[in-house]
Amino acid sequence: MTSLWLDGRVEAVDPNVPLKDDTFDVAVVGAGITGLTTALLLARAGKKVVVLEARHVGAATTGNTTGKVSLLQGTKLSRIRSQHDDRVLRDYVEGNTEGRDWLLHYMDAHGLSVQREDAYTYAQFEAGIDSARAELAACRAAGLPAEWVDSADVPFPFAGGVRLPEQAQIDPIPLLDSFVIELEQHGGTLVQGARVRSVSVGTPVRLRIDRAGESSMVTAAHCILATGVPILDRGGFFAKVSPHRSYCVAFDVPGDITRPMFLSTDSPSRSVRYAPTPGGDLLIVGGGSHTVGRARDAAGGVSELVHWAKQHFPGAVQTHYWSAQDYSPIDELPYAGPILPGTRHVWVATGFDKWGMTNGIVAALALSGQILGGHMPWAGAFAAWSPHELTGLSTALKHNLSVVADSS
Repeated sequence: MTSLWLDGRVEAVDPNVPLKDDTFDVAVVGAGITGLTTALLLARAGKKVVVLEARHVGAATTGNTTGKVSLLQGTKLSRIRSQHDDRVLRDYVEGNTEGRDWLLHYMDAHGLSVQREDAYTYAQFEAGIDSARAELAACRAAGLPAEWVDSADVPFPFAGGVRLPEQAQIDPIPLLDSFVIELEQHGGTLVQGARVRSVSVGTPVRLRIDRAGESSMVTAAHCILATGVPILDRGGFFAKVSPHRSYCVAFDVPGDITRPMFLSTDSPSRSVRYAPTPGGDLLIVGGGSHTVGRARDAAGGVSELVHWAKQHFPGAVQTHYWSAQDYSPIDELPYAGPILPGTRHVWVATGFDKWGMTNGIVAALALSGQILGGHMPWAGAFAAWSPHELTGLSTALKHNLSVVADSS
């Protein structure tokens, strides 16, 4: 299953290219949108940075995303509001706004393609209306200019929903390629095919890596784990996030394709956008999300989406299909901060809940800001440790920092 974004990409990872140095200011594990953005920001600030990637750039979640860059995120805002006060909700939206604007400014400045389209959170059927209206209320509480619409010019069921104008969609791979070029221009190093096997949490941090079957060691003053779920899990993040797998299918569709972005509130979930390609626009349909390890097979998830697309877009021909694994936080807020309270040299970023195109940038801004001594006014909504977690954290856990953990 190769995503539309990665199709035709030749990943020439040469494991024999020597690593010219083994000591850095910052070692970033993972070359997706979070890892590369963080590395770039720190390299711009003069830090000596290395990015260690087990496979190739964009191989994991970023290369398999839907590529939506939106502040309207399905029912995300109403779910945050159900667990937190409106101040936290506004901080989350403010952070996402800064992340979105940073990303779009970067793409415009580097001549990268962006499609600015409206985003919809909608009910397919009457049963989903209440969830859609709750999302509208959350948008208004957060200060977003969302509006309710009773209908939309689409060929699939639409019982009403929320519209937020002027959001965006992208192909993430040219963005990552641009990050790599600028990172190296600022003296940063990218090492692909380097799997981090262990992280020894001391000062400095020691990372054992495998390349082409040979082990070596890298040391750094700071280590950032931008790997979906942290490979060094001294903070118990495995219990704070749950893994979810979802599916996408791209189609060549005769005639017009729906232009705005859509995401349903009710089941079975449906995500819709279009994607420009050299051969014309393609339709992307996503859905079928389920907890990893629960009974669900990829073939069944894909066939369900194919059936839906052919039913509502007659003549649709499948061109690509793929899946992605994302991590949902237990309290709805992403985590970007130290792996443990008081640990200011090992950092984590996870829990983006399928919205990494904005939250990955937010995490990069938050982490680089903390390392460089800055402060983001919205950072509390993205804290790796909330006050109630700090209260219950045992002394033993706080000090259990010396044991290494293998990556998967």
